[in-house]
Amino acid sequence: MSASLAGLKVGMEYLQKDNEAKTKELDLIKQQYQEQVTKVGNLEQQYQEQVTKVGSLEQQYQAQLGELISVKARTNNTENQVEVLKRERKVKQVAFSASLLASGDGHIGPFNTQTPLVFRRVVSNIGNAYNPNTGFFIAPVRGAYHFEFHLYGGGHASHGTGAVLVKNGDPIFIAYEHQASYSVSPSNGATLLLETGDVVFLLHRQNTRIYDDQNHHTTFSGHLLFTV
Repeated sequence: MSASLAGLKVGMEYLQKDNEAKTKELDLIKQQYQEQVTKVGNLEQQYQEQVTKVGSLEQQYQAQLGELISVKARTNNTENQVEVLKRERKVKQVAFSASLLASGDGHIGPFNTQTPLVFRRVVSNIGNAYNPNTGFFIAPVRGAYHFEFHLYGGGHASHGTGAVLVKNGDPIFIAYEHQASYSVSPSNGATLLLETGDVVFLLHRQNTRIYDDQNHHTTFSGHLLFTV
């Protein structure tokens, strides 16, 4: 019996020591667990801080992006206004002046029908609205234009000197003079409201003669007064 009790005592002491060791080991694991929980908590807090920081940066980016878009829009609008002003300035500079013959001298006509006059010798053509190949002036912009034309011809018993200012095929004003001897120099002019693309030219009147030489007696001129 004494031996048995002694054995049990030894066993209990062993179990007690083992329990203490297990308890210490469990406390250590518990401590490590708490440390890990704290570390995870710190990491989560850092993560939330980073998320907040990223959100703040995204807001700043969106604000900067919006400002950039606004600046680009203002820049484009300014560039468009500059282009419009350039075009308006360009189309406001319209003027031409030309004489009938490019070289040589002589009468043109008479013809049985009215014939477009083509003024070949161009001394100015600002804006290129006048075409020396057709004799047509084509309005580049809506506005008020002034035109003048001066004719010259020698006296003739049967043929006078005359031309008609025409807008889009409709006669506007005529210049005509006829006498049997000496020279004649009829002229006329008009201020016209033209739409973009309107055509103005001179028609040589039927059965008349028009003269020109190196002195350039016969001329056609026009210019834009103002846009409307």
